Amino acid sequence: MDSTNESLFGAQAEETPPALAAALAPPAAPGHYDELRGGVSAPATDPHSTPATLVASHAMPTPAWSRFFENVGREGFDDLNRRTTDLQRQVRDNGITYNVYADQGGPQRPWSLDLFPLLLTPQCWQQIEAGVLQRVELLERILDDVYGKQELLAANLLPPALVQGHPGYLRAMHGVRPAGGRRLHIAAFDLARDPEGAWWVVSQRTQAPSGLGYLLENRLIISRLFPSAFRDLNVQRLAATYRALLESMSAMCPAAADEPRIVLLTPGPYNETYFEHAYLARYLGLTLVEGSDLTVRDERLYLKTLKGLERVHGVLKRLDDEFLDPLELRSDSRLGVPGLLQAVRAGNVMVANAPGSGFLESTGLLGFLPALSRKLLGEELKLPALPTWWCGERAAMLSVLPQLGNCVIKPTYSDALAGAVLGKTLSRRQQDEWAGRIMREPDQHTVQAYLPLGQMPTWRTAPSGDRILPRSFLLRVFAVSDGAQGWRVLPGGLTRLAGGELDIASMQRGGSSADTWVQTEGEVDRTSLLHHEHPSVDTPHRNRTVTSRAAENLFWLGRYTERTENTARLARLAIASLNGEDQSSQPLMAWLTDVAVANALVLPAVPAATQARRVFERSLIAGLCNGDESHSVGFNLAAVRSAAGAVRERLSQEQWNLIVEAERTFTQGCADAQADGDYSAVETLRVLETLSGHTAAMTGAQTDRMTRDDGWRLLSTGRHLERMGFLAQALASAFESGAVHDEGGFEAVVALFDSTITFHAQYQQRHDIPALLDLLVLDGDNPRSLGWVAQTLRNRLAKLAGSRQGVVPIMAMPVPDPKGWTLEALCVRDAQGQHAALLEVLQQCVDASYRLSDDLTARYFAHSGDGRYSVGA
Repeated sequence: MDSTNESLFGAQAEETPPALAAALAPPAAPGHYDELRGGVSAPATDPHSTPATLVASHAMPTPAWSRFFENVGREGFDDLNRRTTDLQRQVRDNGITYNVYADQGGPQRPWSLDLFPLLLTPQCWQQIEAGVLQRVELLERILDDVYGKQELLAANLLPPALVQGHPGYLRAMHGVRPAGGRRLHIAAFDLARDPEGAWWVVSQRTQAPSGLGYLLENRLIISRLFPSAFRDLNVQRLAATYRALLESMSAMCPAAADEPRIVLLTPGPYNETYFEHAYLARYLGLTLVEGSDLTVRDERLYLKTLKGLERVHGVLKRLDDEFLDPLELRSDSRLGVPGLLQAVRAGNVMVANAPGSGFLESTGLLGFLPALSRKLLGEELKLPALPTWWCGERAAMLSVLPQLGNCVIKPTYSDALAGAVLGKTLSRRQQDEWAGRIMREPDQHTVQAYLPLGQMPTWRTAPSGDRILPRSFLLRVFAVSDGAQGWRVLPGGLTRLAGGELDIASMQRGGSSADTWVQTEGEVDRTSLLHHEHPSVDTPHRNRTVTSRAAENLFWLGRYTERTENTARLARLAIASLNGEDQSSQPLMAWLTDVAVANALVLPAVPAATQARRVFERSLIAGLCNGDESHSVGFNLAAVRSAAGAVRERLSQEQWNLIVEAERTFTQGCADAQADGDYSAVETLRVLETLSGHTAAMTGAQTDRMTRDDGWRLLSTGRHLERMGFLAQALASAFESGAVHDEGGFEAVVALFDSTITFHAQYQQRHDIPALLDLLVLDGDNPRSLGWVAQTLRNRLAKLAGSRQGVVPIMAMPVPDPKGWTLEALCVRDAQGQHAALLEVLQQCVDASYRLSDDLTARYFAHSGDGRYSVGA
């Protein structure tokens, strides 16, 4: 501890230091446990208060919090606003999101993270850990009985209505012993701290608990903001638990000739926690898949890849059970895999967690666990649950109805948190109405005792000054499998903060999160999943698996990126020409009209630029950001983001941020340019110039920041396929309209090919057709020439086909071979003065772009057959 900190937080201090006292707010709300001071907060006049547990505003923080604040840094609390800004920037730069309503068209909400972590002492953690280990073992044994002998149901220790009547109970899994013998691999428990400092279980999650990815990001961000405090407090690390989970799952997978393949199953990019799915898959080294990526053949699960079907041995699911298999469960959902349950029953795939644990999440079950613990474990529960009454039992219902004002009403068979109602917020009339509902449908309702949640310090900027303010929190703790016979508890957790005055800590209700620091008295585990030490001579080269869905999204990411760049360049050229010195050129205006209509930048009904130049320009500007038009620049940008979001685990964070920023800047810029119906050409050109820089960066990242695997080859193929069709069509239109024979039109064509500097460097002031065709059609060194694009496409396709075993090399290409093109033939005119040979080549390029898209879809993305032919054969 440096001298500055010693002077601020002296070791012998008996009172709160002045700097801290100035920042502190009053203690936690009356009746809540105060994490900062380590006691219950209550008015001094409360006759029921015990002086030993009461804390006052001037009380010294606990030793752990004092050490934390001692390590804030030389600038002390004056530096916390800067760190808050750094935190928010890191969340934004890392693209951490939580989609509250999973709205496909809506904006993603940035993840909310507080600056201060929750601090748990070794003694506190030992109590939590012991209780969680006992509870997860109990849940495993309950599942074994319920899907086996069902002795608990026969003995009336479990009400059939809470088990067999729960939609989370799957009759199809009765009598099934899952692969590896383990049903639960991950379980989560939501814990609350009472006013006396004791921990209580509020709820439990067993189907697909969320939070394992978010808490990792929380840890990385907060530990970097407070590195000194992290070291000084001896905070236990997390990676060893994740490694144990991976090793346990691998060991329980069905026998595999090589290392078992485990995938992470996600509902897709519109799920509210999709960021976590992508992040966790990347961290654990698993392939992120959607239901459409998988198929069942002969009771075995396979992954659809560019190289065919590959066996899957294990699934870490982030999908609720009811969506897993549309053949046996929800037939209206396309999120799952037809036949998956049959593969599970056959023991050919390990699923974590095994389907059928959903009934354990019912709050109504908590009240029966103490007796079940005595029956199955011979022990009393070490970590109690809040008093809970399932109203399906008449005696329980009658005893709790008079207490509704002091309880929480929860649904029995659905998400308890989403439907929770605090009794203290209800008027007397509303309490009577709820009592009536409960009496009419008693089994549908569960009542739980209300507990004032413990409150932890948070940093807030307030009008009265920056202060440390208390906020209610709920702690989610995770137990994970550690081999066939063991469990371990992740030394940390996801702390969720209540969003308002009510004690409901939910991200969906505007809450926030905090990192959780568990102090250890022993050695800090230095295990890391980020670096593995292997002797280089024993490390085989392994190509990353490319699923067909990922490949298709990469393909369209390339196409939409190129389409955005092409249409933006065309729009810039058109607006500049409409306001330039060549605006009176009829061939140029006719060509711009044809190309703009062909690319849907303006509608065919709009008067041509040769007739009503200003009307044409206004229509062009108005349609640039129209998301309803499938070819508008704005639509293409949104499509880029959508395709990129579907393969986010394959893109660098910089790439993703660039795409998001490009769309945001363009949308805002268009709105400003079109404000008050102005349709400013100058402002629009500025917006398009900015977009040009963004798209150049996008293509640069795709070229230089991605591994050259088959997924990248399809991305590149998509981009060059789009380029070939666009440029060939535009050049054909330029010859048919005569624009190439006009000086302004000639320069505009060269500009559309993005080859102005190259052309004038090579040909000086020449404006003849041979020079134009030599650079734009035949030049093998110009990445914008059709010859270069066609040859690159052929090379990509040949490499793509050659990477798949058993595929005959491509013999008949849909892409024309530029080696057969000659300048002499392309320059020849027919009797009508047309360049017939050139137009034929250009039409071949346009047709090839359409045909190639269809062939690639059938060959690599559909998996409807064996694909016995090569692309274009």
